[in-house]
Amino acid sequence: MDKTILITGASSGIGKETAKLFQSKGWNVIATMRNPENETELKALQNVFVTNLDVLNLQSIENAVKAGISKFGKIDVLLNNAGYGAYGTLESFSREKIVRQFDTNVIGLLDVTKALLPHFRENKNGIIINISSIGGKMTFPLGALYHGTKFAVEGISESLSFEVEQFGGKVKIIEPGAIATDFAGRSFDFSNDETFTEYQSMVGKVMEALPALFDTASPASLVAEVIYEAATDGTNKLRYHAGEDAKVIIENRKQFDDETFIGGMKAQFGL
Repeated sequence: MDKTILITGASSGIGKETAKLFQSKGWNVIATMRNPENETELKALQNVFVTNLDVLNLQSIENAVKAGISKFGKIDVLLNNAGYGAYGTLESFSREKIVRQFDTNVIGLLDVTKALLPHFRENKNGIIINISSIGGKMTFPLGALYHGTKFAVEGISESLSFEVEQFGGKVKIIEPGAIATDFAGRSFDFSNDETFTEYQSMVGKVMEALPALFDTASPASLVAEVIYEAATDGTNKLRYHAGEDAKVIIENRKQFDDETFIGGMKAQFGL
């Protein structure tokens, strides 16, 4: 029987590339997104079911999972991919924006996972793949909120792996480096208040240096391939790096003490 994957945030970037790759490998794909009415490319593909899911809306999560199961009979893999990056000085963020960042990247991921756990438990299998980031292992300046969510995803995933193992399930963490998606566009929420003069020199330097980090960015299709490997390699491997920069940065973070690593980061941004 064909296997089925449910993907959140499938309208662009990593989510969309993953939907296309799994479809090309003969999988059924439940491609979920906030505005499915705008999607044309995925709708044209065989065995791809495009449906509404907003990770901030519990009812939409429940509806998407039900509709996906009724369409394909069973879901084998969940890819928690929906998310965005809130960057800027903490003082400049409204509480509403702080809550939205954690609701989307952390609570939303937990809600979608919880919606699928009974199904996975019943079938005595199921793979949960969570998109983290190198930003779940180390931090860039101005990323307190974003990195806070990705560090959370790392801890949630690692601990949850003990639980799902009890019924034959698995958890996988994908850690991409810089990816050439629209992260600088709608997936990037930048906040700065110029009246906080103490931060402005740093903000200027970081915002100037950030684009260069994306010069050598890997394509989203590369991350999709790593996700496919995680879904199909049959191992209990927990973490997968995606992109050469990810491997290097994570290795450096392991190797150096805090002072050395953070010193290197400051030098890179001219701080």
